[in-house]
This record gives sequence, C-alpha cells and structure tokens, in this order.
Amino acid sequence: MKRLEQTFVTLNGWALILMLSAMAIIVGANISLRYLTAHSLPWADEAARYLMIWLTFTGAGLILRIGGHVAITNLQDSLPETGQKVLRAAIVLILLAFFAFMVHVGWQYAQRMQFQVTPALRLPFLYVYAAMPVGFALLIVHLLLIARPFIEAGDYKKLAPGSGDGDTVTGGANG
Repeated sequence: MKRLEQTFVTLNGWALILMLSAMAIIVGANISLRYLTAHSLPWADEAARYLMIWLTFTGAGLILRIGGHVAITNLQDSLPETGQKVLRAAIVLILLAFFAFMVHVGWQYAQRMQFQVTPALRLPFLYVYAAMPVGFALLIVHLLLIARPFIEAGDYKKLAPGSGDGDTVTGGANG
C-alpha cells in the first residue's frame, strides 16, 4: 500500500511539474516572439490560464498532505487529547463530504459546458472545467491517505523526496 501511495504522490507531482513547465514554455515563447518578431501566439494566454486552473485544482491535494492549507487551531489546542481527536475526525468527515459534493457539482458543470468551445484553442470547455471534479477527487484520495495520522496525532505527511511514506510532520500551516 505504501508503494502505491508513493507512486500516486509521485505521479501527481510529475503532472504538476509538466503543467508548470508547459505554462512557462508557452508564456516564455510568447514573450520572445512578441519582442523578436512583433507577433505573438493568439492562444498562449488562454493555454496558460487553463494550465493554471488545472495546476490549482490538481495541486491542492499535495498541499493538503503536508498541512499547507490555512488552518486555525485555537479550538483544537484548547481541547483535551480525546477532544482533539474527535474534532479532527469530524473535520475529516466534513471535508470528505464537501469534496464529494464538489466532485458531483464540478462534473455536472463540466458536462453543461461540453458544447461550448474556448475562443482561441477551440477546445470544449469540458476539458477546462473537468479540473474541478478531478482536483476534488484527488483531494479525496489524498485526505484518505493522511486521515489516520491526522486524526490520531494531528500529523501530516512529508513531501520531501526520499522521506518515505511513513514519515510525518506534526502541525500544519501554523506549526
């Protein structure tokens, strides 16, 4: 299971690297062309925008794994250990319900947009709006993979290469 988790995290990370690289190459090429030839790629801004949308949604799960999202822990810190575990379990359940709801809503919205096409690339908007259900589905998987250590001890997984899947870091965005 740890190997499968590590493969999943690695693939998610490489997808982000490829999207960010593509975005940088497209924007860089467009800037170079604009200054060197006085012409630019008509689709470059649109492609970069859609890649940024996909980066945001597909990267949220990796940030969740390491506790990188904003967290206010005053209530949790004021509770006894058992109360903290109950609160963290409730948070996980609420997040799972919300993420599942957003997968459903995102998929419905993406389907509604399938016949409309983007102005420059002429891609169906389905491909742009699919970032939402895909991203929230990834959030569900990442949350399920970190739920146990988070509920038991408030720990998050390390994301550093070679850290191993069992390694955790205590605390969240605010330590």
